Amino acid sequence: MYILVKPSGSKLWQFKYRMHGKERLLSVGQDSDVSPAQARKAKEVARAQVAEGIDPSEAKQEAKAIAFGALLRDVDAFEGQATTRIGLQLLALTAQRPGEIRHAKWEEFDFQEKIWSLPASKMKMRRDHNVPLPDQAIALLDELRMITGNGEYLFPSLRSWQRPMSENTLNAALRRMGYSGEEMTAHGFRASFSTLANESGLWNPDAIEAALAHVERNEVRKAYSRGLYWDERVKLADWWARFSCELKAA
Repeated sequence: MYILVKPSGSKLWQFKYRMHGKERLLSVGQDSDVSPAQARKAKEVARAQVAEGIDPSEAKQEAKAIAFGALLRDVDAFEGQATTRIGLQLLALTAQRPGEIRHAKWEEFDFQEKIWSLPASKMKMRRDHNVPLPDQAIALLDELRMITGNGEYLFPSLRSWQRPMSENTLNAALRRMGYSGEEMTAHGFRASFSTLANESGLWNPDAIEAALAHVERNEVRKAYSRGLYWDERVKLADWWARFSCELKAA
């Protein structure tokens, strides 16, 4: 068991093991979310799985995929405000921060190019960030335009269209669906995307970090990475949308 330090500065617990003569890695979680005691317990469980011939990484990915698929089905079936449902669906599809979704404005969306352009002033890392939009996200935005398209915000407050929805709205919807704060939060959609995309093995980890708008400490690398991974990020967004649909149907 050791800690991997990513280019963004985030730290990840990882456990190295062997299956069928090949070295494998199990990502346990970020050190900010997983304590040393929890990491040791995860290692013990993984060792027991290996002893039984079960690949811990595959078992973990399958369990998370099943749980995430169930969550997505619950979101689709949400019977509250349509805008709240769409907000959660876009969180799941775009993997952006809840605050960025809540404060999104129609002027930021280019429907022809299928890009959501977030200005640096809105970003946690204070730099511009573009989000490629898969067809599924465009369909949700078209639905939402019929409801709030005449205003400034995609998700205005119910009390005043001059303000975005409350920061508690999305989490309250998850509580209403039966998910406790320990089970799921609005921010958790990002974590699910990061975990499942990384564990798929299909994508460059740096492209995933760029999709999440995580900061690069090296300014030269930061400028280079933003352009370098755009094409891969477009493909990643399309894959994630299709994969999410598959999980819901499973």
